[in-house]
Amino acid sequence: MKFIPYADEAATMRLDGMTVENRLDRVSLYGSLDLTRDRAGLESARKLQSLLEAAIAVLEGEGERLPQRVVTGEGNDTVRNPFG
Repeated sequence: MKFIPYADEAATMRLDGMTVENRLDRVSLYGSLDLTRDRAGLESARKLQSLLEAAIAVLEGEGERLPQRVVTGEGNDTVRNPFG
């Protein structure tokens, strides 16, 4: 299955030690990726470049519909301290 940025809420891919998760409003990258100075590093760099180029194409294709910033609500929740 080909990873298409922003296409669904379920697709994931691994690029060495880095995980890429797809959402409709974001593509999340986490983990670690070493771009070593060898053929394996070149292959990893090309895969990363391809992923970023695909994401940029989708974003640029949105034109004026692209919002200034996606509102996530993450990190804004205040929870009562259960210990005091």
